[in-house]
Amino acid sequence: MVLKDRVAFVTGGGTGIGLAIALAFLRDGARVVIGSRNPAHLQVGEAAARAAGHDLLAIRMDVTDAAMVGSAVEAVVARYGRLDILVNNAGVSGQTPMTDPDDARWNTILHTNLTGAYLCAKQSLRHMRDGEGGRIINLSSVLGRFGVPGYTAYCAAKHGIIGFTKALALEVAARGITVNAICPTWVDTAMAQQGIAETAATLGITAEAFRRQAIQGVPIGRMVEASEVADLALFLASPHAAGITGQAVNICGGATAGAAG
Repeated sequence: MVLKDRVAFVTGGGTGIGLAIALAFLRDGARVVIGSRNPAHLQVGEAAARAAGHDLLAIRMDVTDAAMVGSAVEAVVARYGRLDILVNNAGVSGQTPMTDPDDARWNTILHTNLTGAYLCAKQSLRHMRDGEGGRIINLSSVLGRFGVPGYTAYCAAKHGIIGFTKALALEVAARGITVNAICPTWVDTAMAQQGIAETAATLGITAEAFRRQAIQGVPIGRMVEASEVADLALFLASPHAAGITGQAVNICGGATAGAAG
């Protein structure tokens, strides 16, 4: 119960990696709030928590809307009296080739993945108490380590998250707050399934054929489980990681082992 009585806010916490992190935090004693702009995802998260014997607070919010973010954070503090841990997990992906005449997807990806993390951190830091081990954990990606053609917006956002993490860690270190990023490889979630289908269509192959191709690029020969990402987040949120800050930690099955930097 390393997070006993700690209050955690997980954005995009209704499904996928976010839900796995929320459930891991609940198991280890935290009081957890999940945020999502999708009411159906909030219902999924609430149901999963109940099935595991826990309660959580679900708040509808859009991380790109500063007013909604501010109201959501205020609701967390009003409910529990404090905020100790922020997990910036909310994100979207998709191809943004330079031949696309419409910039809408580029803007959505950058605003959600990068500006959303900034807005949530800014509001959360107003309530994190100095000297009490506050934690911010940002979800980046192996695409924050290297580039993939056609995914310029997602790569830019996830590279940006790493820079944001390093700079913010230094800004708040004196307050006893740590800031770290997690960089997963393929994780078997709905977002990954979307990416597999989209890339397969671009290549003119089946989704299953591209899935096999993608897994071949992961040295351990499989996708990473959402629960494994959650275990890493749990460690970074715990007192055991008090000396770790400004880091981008790969959980990539060896996919970045041959990359420079």
